[in-house]
Amino acid sequence: MTSPAGRALRLTVYIGEDDTWHHRPLYSEIVHRAHAAGLAGASVFRGIEGFGASSRIHTSRLLSLSEDLPVAIVVVDTEERVRAFLPQLDDLVGEGLVTLEECEVVRYVGRSGDTGGAHGKGEKST
Repeated sequence: MTSPAGRALRLTVYIGEDDTWHHRPLYSEIVHRAHAAGLAGASVFRGIEGFGASSRIHTSRLLSLSEDLPVAIVVVDTEERVRAFLPQLDDLVGEGLVTLEECEVVRYVGRSGDTGGAHGKGEKST
């Protein structure tokens, strides 16, 4: 995996929380495939309310009791690497929205030498 710097592409996939791929959450499958493809990173964000092409509103409010909340999977990497990943989404995303936006990476730093321990922001391993 190479670190993106400067111009990059942000891929966002909007799906429902209950969407699955072979009995596994679809968002998890997308994240694991992005990882296997060597992309710089992926994050999943759960929405509290939204609607899509079906125009049905999904909400986390208790009175509505909706379980299929909106989920966004965000991936940022170089344009070449993100576009190379898109064909995998064709197989996975039956319903949803996939967008691409140009962006600029100003900082991309991981925890060097981190073996899974928790360190707060700004802390350094000793």
